[in-house]
Amino acid sequence: MPGGPKVAILGAGSVGCFIGGAWLAAGVPVTFIGRPRLSKDIDEHGLTLSDYSGWQIRLGPGEVDYRCGPEALEDAEVIVVTVKSGDTAAAADDIAEQATPGATVVSFQNGVSNVDILEQGLGGRFEVVRGMVPYNVAYLGSGRFHKGVAGDLHVEQRADMRALADAIGGGPAALRLSNDMLGLAWGKLLINLNNAVNALSGRTLQDELRRRDYRRVFAASMREGLELLRRAEIEPATVGPIAPAALPRIVDSPDWIFNTIFLRRWKIDARARSSMADDLAAGRRTEVKFLNGELIRLADRLQRAAPVNRAIVDLVHEAERGAQPLAPKALAKAVLGG
Repeated sequence: MPGGPKVAILGAGSVGCFIGGAWLAAGVPVTFIGRPRLSKDIDEHGLTLSDYSGWQIRLGPGEVDYRCGPEALEDAEVIVVTVKSGDTAAAADDIAEQATPGATVVSFQNGVSNVDILEQGLGGRFEVVRGMVPYNVAYLGSGRFHKGVAGDLHVEQRADMRALADAIGGGPAALRLSNDMLGLAWGKLLINLNNAVNALSGRTLQDELRRRDYRRVFAASMREGLELLRRAEIEPATVGPIAPAALPRIVDSPDWIFNTIFLRRWKIDARARSSMADDLAAGRRTEVKFLNGELIRLADRLQRAAPVNRAIVDLVHEAERGAQPLAPKALAKAVLGG
């Protein structure tokens, strides 16, 4: 028998389909709201979910309620927002118009500022909750979605989220509760600075991370971010096995150390790419202004410079206009000089 609150996944793309599909398989009632292309695909093939560990489950077409209009928000008790950050304001408009006031709205989006955008758009009529997704999901076609990186969903410690977590149970989309979601959001943002490096490389995450010049750019962007957070008196929380302060040094270590010791600890599937790389490949606008751009806005508020992250943002915008991927040394030179 289904259990738990009625959930609607608003913006059910790769991440939303994986989360919602895993929760549906656990017995939680889930409605998916997304684009006609995925609706047609899932109506034909159902949902097949898998992850890096070999876990796999399939839900047949008749088991998945995938819709294309926000009218499906009406009876949702929990609304999970997984739209791209640039679409958050429009998502808030849909929720305000269609959903029942008092519902809980959970942001499982990249960056830090989406919760503020949702709260502003919803005007206090809904409970807005910060969440964090530490992994990427690849859409493989024919209703197949693959989680390529280890990690658990996190959400604010609240009674309604505890009830949802209990209904979901364990598994690849288990829900962990935290009292420091803002710290986790900043800690995740520091890790997500590699999204742009990966997108600019044109390679898989494994292939990109094996090359030190790419990692030098990633490490430099993190160092710059950590210094800005220190000046702003913001403490990023640890996401994964390594504390934020130690990450740049580890990422910047020689290939023989990083590839043989640290890369093995980060359970990254050989097929995994960053969501920003997927956006570039599909000709979509990226979320770079909500990741590296978030640090630029913080630097502006502090009246400080952020040359590394600013250079990366400029390169991603060039890539959005059709610029080709950059080789390791070319990217390091473009961002770090020398």
